[in-house]
Amino acid sequence: MHPNAERVAGVLREQGADGEIIELPDSARTAQAAADQLGCEVGAIANSLVFDADGGPLLVLTSGAHKVDTARVAALVGARKVRRATPEFVREHTGQPIGGVAPVGHPAPIRTLVDVWLDGHERVWAAGGHPHTVFPTSYAELLRVTGGAAADVGD
Repeated sequence: MHPNAERVAGVLREQGADGEIIELPDSARTAQAAADQLGCEVGAIANSLVFDADGGPLLVLTSGAHKVDTARVAALVGARKVRRATPEFVREHTGQPIGGVAPVGHPAPIRTLVDVWLDGHERVWAAGGHPHTVFPTSYAELLRVTGGAAADVGD
C-alpha cells in the first residue's frame, strides 16, 4: 500500500473508524471514476476539495453529485476569498496529491466542512490518500474523524 494510504489507514484506526482502505484497479481522480469502479451513485462519493481561503487551507468534503459554491463557502467560514488551491498548495497542506486527498492524514489539522448532501447516503466513499485508494464511511463518521462542520456547500 502507498505510504499516504498507510498513514490514512493508521489515522482511521486511531479514530475508531469502521472502514478499511481498499485499492482500486484504476485511478479514481474524479468522483465519476470512483463511482464507476465502486458501482455506487456519484453522490455517495465524498470529494475532498482543498481551497485557499484567504491564504489558509480549507478542506471541503462535498458530494460528487454537485459543485461547491465558493461564495457560499466564503460566507460560511468568514473569508474574503475562497478559491481552488493549486496542486502545490494542496500537497503542502495535505501531503497528498489532487485526486487522492483523504479527509484525514494531513501533516496538521485542516479546517473542514462536510457537505450535508452526503448524509443522504448510508455508505459514503472517500479517498484514501492516493488516487487508487478509497475507504467506506458514513456522514456521521466523516464529521467525527475530521472534526468538520456540517454545511450546505453546493451550488
